[in-house]
Amino acid sequence: MDQLRLSPSRVNDFTNCPQLYKYRAILNLPEQISLDAERGKLVHSVLEDLFELPREERLSESALEILPTAWKKQISDNPELGQMVTNEKEWMDRAESLLETYFTLENPQEFDSTYRELHLEKNFTEEIYLHGYVDRLDIAPTGEVRIVDYKTGKSPKPGWEEKALFQLRVYALLYWRNEGVLPRVLQLIYLGDGKIVKSSPTEKVLEATERILHNIGEEILTAIETDFFPTKKSRLCDWCSFKNICPAHN
Repeated sequence: MDQLRLSPSRVNDFTNCPQLYKYRAILNLPEQISLDAERGKLVHSVLEDLFELPREERLSESALEILPTAWKKQISDNPELGQMVTNEKEWMDRAESLLETYFTLENPQEFDSTYRELHLEKNFTEEIYLHGYVDRLDIAPTGEVRIVDYKTGKSPKPGWEEKALFQLRVYALLYWRNEGVLPRVLQLIYLGDGKIVKSSPTEKVLEATERILHNIGEEILTAIETDFFPTKKSRLCDWCSFKNICPAHN
């Protein structure tokens, strides 16, 4: 078989519901457009372009000026999305609100971002290829590395931060193994409620993350070999595009 492509999102799919993983990663079934996800892509693209500007121009006004152009490109690439957004003013107002929240959490005039949408990858084992896209990776003049991910939803409830940080730990692991540099800070920026979740990874933590990934990768390979992808019912089923064909609901 081809090498298994493993990413934080695919790991999340499999741990949430192996059947969901099969629909997405094995069968590649089409999914309904998620307006929340598309709004997130729009805000991400604006923030990515913002850091292309000189420091003195990285203002909230600049972000709001970029927004309409980014939106036109998004619906040009996906006309169906434009048809689904029935109230464009409300849609844009919400995107503007998320962008304005960003400027209450960081001042992009104070630092330069080294990479945006950075693709990290590594042959994890002979059978597993591990990769992911980092929203932003900042390298300070003194060499410290910060990995940043934007979230347009709300921050996790107390006790759920560790699960949210797993994605960034995978990125940190990839960077550490490839560059030999341990990232200093992992930072989740939640624009939905204006909160930041931070963590400072250690080698021990990233080695534990590596073991978890290895175990999940082996589980996925076994599931593929045996074609056994059990369903796992949860509240997430209400947002699943495949509920109408899932054995757990039929």
